[in-house]
Amino acid sequence: IGCWLKNVVYCSYKFEFERRGCMVNEKDAIEIILYAEESEIAIWLDGGWGVDALLGEETRVHNDIDLFVEKSNSKKFLEIIKEKGFSEVIEAYTTTDHTVWKDAKGRIIDLHIFEFDEQGYLVFEGEAYPPEVFSGIGKIGDKVVKCIDAKNQVLFHLGYEYDENDVHDVRLLCERFNIPIPNEYK
Repeated sequence: IGCWLKNVVYCSYKFEFERRGCMVNEKDAIEIILYAEESEIAIWLDGGWGVDALLGEETRVHNDIDLFVEKSNSKKFLEIIKEKGFSEVIEAYTTTDHTVWKDAKGRIIDLHIFEFDEQGYLVFEGEAYPPEVFSGIGKIGDKVVKCIDAKNQVLFHLGYEYDENDVHDVRLLCERFNIPIPNEYK
């Protein structure tokens, strides 16, 4: 798609998200990340903002921001976001370690609580992942952020019914980081 057409599509999606009041833009993403950083809470980005951080640019609109927070810091982080006006929203997929939070502006935090085991693996909902999963470094605007690395971002997009945002994210990651496109995304 040509650059002009990409911008038209991006703007129409952005308008629809803004109209419905559920969007996390670049400024919002940085603000939410700073909630954690200013309290010395380490976070890692996943999902769409994690992808765009790795790419170094906002390539699409985002209805939420996916964050990983270590269990030892989760209570403190939850207190902070509650103080900032976020309330828990129960979704079909929410669990003790995977919750969703929304504020009056319609900004959504998709929060993943994990632990490190004695070998340094991250454990989320009973599954252990190697430490390099958190080796990604990206940028949102001028803000350097930690995130899930590109290879694992692609792997985490497998095994479920994906949408156009998933296709968009996977193709850009594969192109930029020279990762083979998974068969289900061809």
